[in-house]
Amino acid sequence: MGNEQTPQIAPTTPTPQRPTGQETVFAGAAQRTVDRLRALWDLVTDRPVSLYAASVLRIGYGLLYLVFLLREFPHRDEIWGPGSPWTPALAHQLFEQTGWNSILTLSDSRAYFELCYAVALLTSALFMLGWRTRAMSVLFAVVVISFHARSILMTDGGDNLVLLMAVYLVLTACGRRWSLDARRNRLKAARAGDTPEPVRSFTSQELRDARSTLTTVVHNCGIFVIAAQVCFLYGSTGLYKVQGASWGSGTALHYVLNLELFQPWPALSHLVDEFPLPIAIAGYMTVLLQVAFPFVLFGRLKYPVLALLLGMHIGIAVLLGLPLFSGAMIIADAVFLPDRFYAFLPRLRRRAAQRTGMRRPTPGPAAGAGSVPSQGRPGAPSSKHRANPADQKDTTLTTERS
Repeated sequence: MGNEQTPQIAPTTPTPQRPTGQETVFAGAAQRTVDRLRALWDLVTDRPVSLYAASVLRIGYGLLYLVFLLREFPHRDEIWGPGSPWTPALAHQLFEQTGWNSILTLSDSRAYFELCYAVALLTSALFMLGWRTRAMSVLFAVVVISFHARSILMTDGGDNLVLLMAVYLVLTACGRRWSLDARRNRLKAARAGDTPEPVRSFTSQELRDARSTLTTVVHNCGIFVIAAQVCFLYGSTGLYKVQGASWGSGTALHYVLNLELFQPWPALSHLVDEFPLPIAIAGYMTVLLQVAFPFVLFGRLKYPVLALLLGMHIGIAVLLGLPLFSGAMIIADAVFLPDRFYAFLPRLRRRAAQRTGMRRPTPGPAAGAGSVPSQGRPGAPSSKHRANPADQKDTTLTTERS
C-alpha cells in the first residue's frame, strides 16, 4: 500500500464559450451607437457647416430690418419714440413682468431717440454688408431686442422671428462668405503672397486650434438651433391648424380674405375669394406642408416643399399685407439649402452673362459643378487632417480664393 502512487489528474484548459446570439446583437448595437456618436461629434467639431446659408441669413435679415426701419421712418415717433401712446412708463411696467429691456427707455430725450434710430439704421446696413461681423452681430441683436421690447404691441408680429434669428446669428460665423470681412481676408492673403508664416510655439498652436474648434462648435450649434426653430415653427403651426374646424372644412382662407385688417388691396382679395375650390385646396396644402415639413428635410422632397412654401409666403405678403413676416420666413427657409446650391449661383450668373455677351469668358480651368469651397477657418486645418506648417500657406490661399 505504501508503494502505491496517487494518479495525477492533468489540468484541463477551459474551452472558450462562443457568444450567444443575444450578446452578438447587443455588441453590434453598442458598436453602431458608438459609431453614430463619433460621426455626430465629427460633424459638430470637424468643420463649420452651412457657411453660405449663414451668410444668406445675415444679408437677408440685415436688409429686411433695414427696410423695415426705413419704411417706418415717418412713423418712428408714434411707434418707438417719446410721442408713442405706449409710453416709457408703460414699457417699464411690462419689463417688470416679462424681463425685457430696451436701450430706448434709458432717456426720454428726442435727440437720444433720433441717435438710437440712426445707430439702428447704420448697424443694420453694416451687418448686412458683413463689416466686422462678429461685433456687428452682437450690436444688431441688441438693436432688434431694444426696438422689439420698446413697443411690443405696436408691430404686426413679424419681427418676432427676426428677433430670434438675430440672437441665433450671434453664435454663427455668418461673415465667412459674401461679406466685406471675407473680401478683406482675400486681399490680405493676396498681399502676403509667398511670405512664410511665422513659426509658432507648441502652446500657441494648441491655443489657436482650440479657438478654431470652439468657434466651429458654436457655429454648428447655432445653425442646428436655427433649423430646429424653423421646424418647430412649421410643425406647431400645422398641428394648431389641424385642430380648427375652419381649416378642416377648407373655409379658413375664405374668412381670412374677408377680414378688413388683412386687406391691403380689397379688390384683389375679393377677386381671389371668387374661386372657392382653389382656396380650399390651398388651405389643405398649407396644413399638409407645414405638418410634413420636419419629416422631409433629409430627402430630395424638401426642394419642392420649399418651393411651395415660397409661393405660400409670397401669397401671404401680397394678399394679407404681412411682408415682414413673409420675408422673415422666406429667409429662414434658406438655411435648409446646401452650400453647393449657393456655390453654383455665381457660376450660373457668369454663364448667363457669357451667353448674353455681357462678359467675356475668364481664361483658366473652370471649377466643377459640384465643387464647394473649403468651409474651414482660413489657414486652419481640419481636425482630421492637420497640415504641416509648410503647407498652411497654400491652404490659406486656396481657401480665400474660393
